[in-house]
Amino acid sequence: QCQLNGLWRNDQGSLMEISVLRDNGDFQGQYLTRVTLSGGCAQISPLKGIQQQLGEEGWPTFAFTVRWDKFSNATTAFVGQCFVDAGGKETLTTMWLLREAVGSLEEDWKAMR
Repeated sequence: QCQLNGLWRNDQGSLMEISVLRDNGDFQGQYLTRVTLSGGCAQISPLKGIQQQLGEEGWPTFAFTVRWDKFSNATTAFVGQCFVDAGGKETLTTMWLLREAVGSLEEDWKAMR
């Protein structure tokens, strides 16, 4: 069975640590991105999410948000699923959507990545 808690590294070298995973599926932790909108130095940002609870069989789906408030006026939502291969290696697959703050409704078109 896949366990979300712990330290994860993605293909870009960003780190995610899930430090609290509650029995109801709620979790929290921190995210250190290596990719920034501003090109500046990344800082640790808080994350909160929820994992879909499954029985002993199957791979759980999950979703979490990261608030980049220390270096960017943006929020990213991630959704994904956890898998375990025959060798016991856990892998998270995710897709993300980033929303950057803009100054007007006319600029809304450029706020999503």
